[in-house]
Amino acid sequence: MDRLIALLAAAFLAAPAHAGSRIADVICETRDVMLLRLEQTHGAKRQGRGIRGPDVILEIWSIPSTGEWTLVQNYASGKSCIVAMGKGWEMLAEPADPA
Repeated sequence: MDRLIALLAAAFLAAPAHAGSRIADVICETRDVMLLRLEQTHGAKRQGRGIRGPDVILEIWSIPSTGEWTLVQNYASGKSCIVAMGKGWEMLAEPADPA
């Protein structure tokens, strides 16, 4: 768990290094504002989501035309925060069922 916290802290500290990214200036917003910026302003599409805890959902968003991706952490309070971002997002085909 300490390693995960250290990795997330490093991601927050490294964010300014990606200042050329179109959404690097967004850190935390209300859920509505975050969705508006991701979908309408940047053309991002939600690729997946998962439950991190009882009050937290993580989502992966990507911009198909550029391959940029963003990891957003959503809280039950209505706040959403970008916790990581990068380039080169690829959609992988589901493996065939071995049955």
